[in-house]
Amino acid sequence: MAIIIGIDPGSRMTGYGIVQQTGDKLTYIDAGTIRTDTKEMPERLKRIFNGLTRITQHHLKYADEPLYTAIEQVFMAENPDSALKLGQARGAAIAAMVALDLEVSEYTARQIKQAVCGYGAAAKEQVQEMVCRILQLEVVPQQDAADGLACAICHAHSSHSMNKILLNSSMRGRGGSKKKGRWRLTEEDLGNLR
Repeated sequence: MAIIIGIDPGSRMTGYGIVQQTGDKLTYIDAGTIRTDTKEMPERLKRIFNGLTRITQHHLKYADEPLYTAIEQVFMAENPDSALKLGQARGAAIAAMVALDLEVSEYTARQIKQAVCGYGAAAKEQVQEMVCRILQLEVVPQQDAADGLACAICHAHSSHSMNKILLNSSMRGRGGSKKKGRWRLTEEDLGNLR
């Protein structure tokens, strides 16, 4: 089991989504936005840093599972000023996670959309709809919060796939039995997974 915090950085609204991963199953824990309703960029960055720190500390305090973070990478915007502000917001979010000694994984918007919708150029509305389906939500989250959840889902799918690959590669030299091109786990290996 693990808890994953996904972050969709923005200079005006930073979305976050938190899910619990148990094997293949994802469970919704929390989602929301950190709003920065001020014109001063240093104050916005402070609010992003403090908001994410407070949310993450809460989950570190009350969760027994390891906590992982994932963040969307900056895309190249047409407006350099917008790209710079987005990069600063992203930096504040990463700094908040690293200050809590958490590892941060990064994913492009295309990777996130591909993981959630199966299509790397999906619209925001499609992402919202698929997040609701995957997490079995009855209420559609706000777009930035849905993007944070999508980032967490992408990390869960990515890490789960990587664990399967690593497990299969480790089995080749350790006595796992092979039948019709598939590696099978021994009872010892199954015990180690629990």
